[in-house]
Amino acid sequence: MDTEAQHMERDRSSCPPDGAEEGSRSTHVPDRPAAPMSWGRTVFWGMLCTVALLLFSTFVLQPFLIPSGSMQPTLRVGDRVLVNKLAYRFGSEPGRGDVVVFDGTGSFIQETESDEDGVGALLRGAAASLGLAEPAGSDFVKRVVGVGGDRVVCCDKRGRLEVNGTPVDEPYLHPGDRPSDVAFDIVVPDGTLWVMGDHRSNSRDSRDHLGQPGGGMVPVERVIGRVDWLGWPLGRLGSLEGTDAFTGIRPSGADHG
Repeated sequence: MDTEAQHMERDRSSCPPDGAEEGSRSTHVPDRPAAPMSWGRTVFWGMLCTVALLLFSTFVLQPFLIPSGSMQPTLRVGDRVLVNKLAYRFGSEPGRGDVVVFDGTGSFIQETESDEDGVGALLRGAAASLGLAEPAGSDFVKRVVGVGGDRVVCCDKRGRLEVNGTPVDEPYLHPGDRPSDVAFDIVVPDGTLWVMGDHRSNSRDSRDHLGQPGGGMVPVERVIGRVDWLGWPLGRLGSLEGTDAFTGIRPSGADHG
């Protein structure tokens, strides 16, 4: 009896208490690693983000890579600016002093067929819309000097531009530049703009198209948007400084019939 009792006691001591075995198993089951995102899902989300950025760029705010020095010192080669496409969408129009991006087809350049194939043009256009490539050859950035009805004259006895008979001091001009080396006296037709670069000695602008069809005037409907912010480089990040150079200009038509 004693021997049997000893065996029974050993058997009971070797058995784990109720639930201990189940708990032991659960604590030793390794956690399943999170399933990595599949390539298909990664591509899908990447394409979705790209489409969203392109839509935002197309209708709201477009990055624009500055390709030349025609707007120095205000804008430098390689700057990325943000073009506000809503600035003139709800009834307002470009004003004197605004820095605008516009499509110069028909005013600054003649319409030509692109040598680039459809896919290449599409990819380049998408990259330009995101500020990753130079803009299309038909896109320009300049400052509005005259709006519809204005008479713009170069120059008065002190070498300044006159708008509607009022001389304009232009603090944004490139150091050493004169307002213009080309004399002109023009009246801006309604619905168009007279635009000039801030680096007047290094800018092909409305002055270069005097005597051509359109006379260098940019149709308002060709304006893509207003440059409101600098997005790159980070050291110059912020809103584009405005100008009060055109404050006090008399209404158009006040000095001419």
